[in-house]
Amino acid sequence: MQIFLSDYPTIGATLRRSRQAKRLSLRISSLDGRITITGPHFVPESTFQDFLDSKADWILANHKHIERIVIDDGASVPVLGKPHVIKSTNIRKISVVDDQILVPRRSSSIGAQVKGFLKSLARDHLAQASDHYAQRLGQSYQGLRLRDTRSRWGSCSSDGYLMYSWRLIMAPLPVLDYVAAHEVAHLVEMNHSKSFWAVVHDIYGDYEQPRDWLRTSGNQLHRYDFNS
Repeated sequence: MQIFLSDYPTIGATLRRSRQAKRLSLRISSLDGRITITGPHFVPESTFQDFLDSKADWILANHKHIERIVIDDGASVPVLGKPHVIKSTNIRKISVVDDQILVPRRSSSIGAQVKGFLKSLARDHLAQASDHYAQRLGQSYQGLRLRDTRSRWGSCSSDGYLMYSWRLIMAPLPVLDYVAAHEVAHLVEMNHSKSFWAVVHDIYGDYEQPRDWLRTSGNQLHRYDFNS
């Protein structure tokens, strides 16, 4: 459940009860700015609220640096690294025109429509990139799955299934391609040895720049909130 700062009702925290918790604790995700307050099962909600309010100054000081970007009419979201302004209009199908994402006026939220559009776009680009690098290796993969992962951008299972974060569609194209090459390389090297990185370099080229981008800027992709 959600509780909100008494003096700042637009800032909410997810309340979680845990049998392992011995005291109240609060954290702000460095990925997307989500606030979580955790405590024992026996603690009443009013105590959670008082604890949250007591941390208001600390929350305001830290939350503003990673505040989420709510996807709605007029908001901007990157597509392959390039900003696109979202515009709700009288059309039947969501589409990209120049530097705009045109979204139909429907009962479903704009965020949900844009999220679905970006996931479809991500699947197309990641499938194309995966096919390209797998062909270069002379390998094949069993399937491709998209998730909204917070700890990794992709993975390759031992039985040949590739998994990617759909949020990669917001990163620059060389970054998306690098992640695809990285995971496809695991089809022949299920490790991060020198041999693995040699395979990545062989099929992709110099990967230092896109890898550094993920390290320094990747977290920014988690700031976009499509569910509000």
